[in-house]
Amino acid sequence: MAVLSLVTIAFLSGNVARDLRLLNSASSDNVQWTLSQTEVEFLELEIAIENATRAAVPNLDDLRRDFDIFYSRMTTLQQASIYAPVRAIPEFSYNLKALRGFLDGCVDKIDADDPTLQAALPTLAQEAGKVRSNVRRLSTSGLSYFATESDMRRENVYITLLQMAIGVTLLIVALILFTVYLGYLNRQNVRRRQETIQASKRMNVVTSTALDAVIVCDIDGVILDFNVAAEQMFGYSAQHAIGGQLGELIVPDHHREAHEAGLARMRQGGEKRVVGKGRIKLEAKRASGEVFPVEFAVQSADTAEGEIFVSFLRDISHRVAAEKQLVEARDRALAGEKAKTDFLATMSHEIRTPLNGLLGNLSLLQDSHPSARQSRYIKNMETSGKLLMSHISDVLDITKYDAGKLKLRPVVMNLSSLLQDIVDNQSGAVAAHNTTLTWGWSGPVVEWIYADKERIQHILMNVIGNAVKFTRDGQISVQLEVVGDPNDAPDIQITISDTGIGMDESLQAQIFDDFMTGDSSYDRNVGGTGLGLGIAQRFVKALGGSIEVASEVGKGSTFGIRFPINPVKAATRNRRKTDRRAPAIRGSILLVEDNEINRVVAREMLTAMGHTVRVAHNGKIAVALAQDQRFDLIFMDISMPVMDGRTATRAIRASGGASAGAPIIALTANVMAEERQAFISDGMNAILTKPLSRDAMSDILADHLCSTTQHPSVKLALSDAIDPQHLRELRETLSPDAVRSVLDKFCAEVDEAIDFMQRLPDHSLDQIANKAHRVAGAAATIGAAKLRAGLIAVEVAAKRSDAEAASDAAARLPGIWAETRPLLISE
Repeated sequence: MAVLSLVTIAFLSGNVARDLRLLNSASSDNVQWTLSQTEVEFLELEIAIENATRAAVPNLDDLRRDFDIFYSRMTTLQQASIYAPVRAIPEFSYNLKALRGFLDGCVDKIDADDPTLQAALPTLAQEAGKVRSNVRRLSTSGLSYFATESDMRRENVYITLLQMAIGVTLLIVALILFTVYLGYLNRQNVRRRQETIQASKRMNVVTSTALDAVIVCDIDGVILDFNVAAEQMFGYSAQHAIGGQLGELIVPDHHREAHEAGLARMRQGGEKRVVGKGRIKLEAKRASGEVFPVEFAVQSADTAEGEIFVSFLRDISHRVAAEKQLVEARDRALAGEKAKTDFLATMSHEIRTPLNGLLGNLSLLQDSHPSARQSRYIKNMETSGKLLMSHISDVLDITKYDAGKLKLRPVVMNLSSLLQDIVDNQSGAVAAHNTTLTWGWSGPVVEWIYADKERIQHILMNVIGNAVKFTRDGQISVQLEVVGDPNDAPDIQITISDTGIGMDESLQAQIFDDFMTGDSSYDRNVGGTGLGLGIAQRFVKALGGSIEVASEVGKGSTFGIRFPINPVKAATRNRRKTDRRAPAIRGSILLVEDNEINRVVAREMLTAMGHTVRVAHNGKIAVALAQDQRFDLIFMDISMPVMDGRTATRAIRASGGASAGAPIIALTANVMAEERQAFISDGMNAILTKPLSRDAMSDILADHLCSTTQHPSVKLALSDAIDPQHLRELRETLSPDAVRSVLDKFCAEVDEAIDFMQRLPDHSLDQIANKAHRVAGAAATIGAAKLRAGLIAVEVAAKRSDAEAASDAAARLPGIWAETRPLLISE
């Protein structure tokens, strides 16, 4: 601002000096006097002419002198540069030309001899009289111009001086403001200096009292500051540490080389690997030589002396020890959880095995035409046995959920049919309590969904059954409502309301706790373990939903269940799958079971159905029998001495014997989800859970034994090449024609792919990998597990650019396909 003001004043001063010079120049040239003198000299010329005319002896020399003076004056006005602006005035120029014409016309007469000049005097007087007015106007116009110009110059000087005064004033104001601003900055600097001093003092206090060690060093690793915490942590005094090398004092020997290399790299402008990277765990060394774990953070700062590094270090020895103890405790807890799970699985098997014998014998006893009294006893024992089995299942479900091992098994299901089955199941208890049970949809109906039918059934059975138990002479209603867009991942809201005894607030807060049985006046009449609602809540959470309750004592309770659903199109079933009770073909069956009671029960059931049964006491005997004799189906127990069922299954599948392709059904009391998958991976086709029931066994036989009247050749059984679950779901979802079309397309695609891969040198490995990947996906959908594994082997080898391994894997595909294709066609 000041510089700009000074430049402006200098510019204005130049303008004033210039105008003054112009004014001075106009005065020195006597411009106005010359114009005024023009008229005087013309009058003198006129007087000289008149005197010469009147005199007897005229003085012609004076006349010629006055003419020359006037002539010279006109020449000056016509040629002098100072009069150039005036000559540009039309009036001045016109009069100047008139006078010049007068002078040019008189020159010859003036320069003639005296007699001639004397004779021309009257003419000269006359001509002079004509231009007298021109002289007057010439002088007046010139004087007027220069007077005006003088006024303008004075005005310019005035303006320039005024501008200079304003500029000086602004400069003074600016200087005042600048002075005030400098004073403000000075006060700010003083205040900041004081704040900096105070901050420095506070920082010194903070670093000196900090619990973390604070160490400051330069780019060469020389320690510049060492706080009290650092003294306590490392065992050095600040006086001893400051000026020393950081690496020599606190860096362990096995980290020293890396530390020196890092400093050297940073001195050369290289990467700062730990600076500004947050807290890092490392090791440090005390003065005693002890190496201990630390957590440190490093930041850099630029100072007048160069770059410095500020390190904050914390001794984490106690934390590391605590973490180690926590890890050990976690490992012990996990081991204990696994032991508990294994124990429950084993106990499940051990309990279910005698239960299987008990319930199986009761079923056989029921077929022996007992008396009415005996039938009632048998029915009571069967009910007790099933109740005991239900309690075992409840405990196992709780254990699986709490251990995070509860796996959902979604299927295509009809929600309305499921609810109707539950209502029908509860109809006897409802009638006994003189209660009405109704259900219905509110709003759009979405019956077919893809969900875990078993878990949903368990939830609804527990909640509805609970309402039935605690409602006398009342009403129970079940309402289903779809929440959200039915076409875009909606939720299902199921509301179960009853007019039963209700619950107080304290009971509502605990109703979903395990072993909570309520506090009603007739608890002893309804019984129960108190696990039902706890299991229901676990299953609802596993489905991704929630369950809530609202109740009032004496007025009833309302349970709200909500979870997401996946609506699907209605499933279509083929005839064979629809008729679940259609009798199976009479077949040759191998029963592998180590428990004598279970063997007797299962054999009696199968024999009563018309099948031929061969018995094996362990897996080793079963493998030998399956090698030499063809069985239509094998029931394989899992837990057996000598050789367990899984090992035996793998041996039968790999043997290539007479029954290598026979369906193998697992008999087990262990229903853990991961175990089910393991059984299928071993080559088993399905799982039958103990205790065995005639209905469940009939369903298995209907699925895996079929009539050969339409196919004279013996039907191929599903082997480990096919996953029966995938084919079953495919047939339950699609129509028979659609299934046939899908399988035909799949067979054609596999034939083309195998032919493509047999010509490996003609194609790139990327093409082979893409082809194998695409067909493997289709094989997974169909359930061709063995073929899918072979294709994945080709894909992996091709992606690894291992041409030899890819060729070997592709060479095995025709054999796998030869085993798989007949199984698909026969289906």
